[in-house]
Amino acid sequence: QVQLVESGGGLVQPGGSLRLSCERPKFGLDHYEIGWFRQAPGTGREGIACISGDGHETAYIDSVKGRFTSTRSDGKAFLQMNRLKSEDSAVYYCAATCPSGVRVTALSLVLNVDSQGTQVAVSS
Repeated sequence: QVQLVESGGGLVQPGGSLRLSCERPKFGLDHYEIGWFRQAPGTGREGIACISGDGHETAYIDSVKGRFTSTRSDGKAFLQMNRLKSEDSAVYYCAATCPSGVRVTALSLVLNVDSQGTQVAVSS
């Protein structure tokens, strides 16, 4: 059930940066853990990052660690993506729950909602 609004995707050259935003209009996302996912053509949805409800803990899969950073403020969550590679091309989603394989230790609220997705294309 899509109830989150995501923005910030686009076309970027390899090595470039993009910043994705995730919000829940009218209600905000304070205290909810936020998970970031992506799905490339012909593949399943992959969990890539998690941020705790208080923003103090984050977790990432190895392939994005050191390049992607999840933060949150003003009731929204963000995914800063630097040094993008062609293999990062996918539709990116946020959800008010973290991926099962990308977890933090802090307990936060969860909600069974996600975004409509935004396309990220990395190409020269």
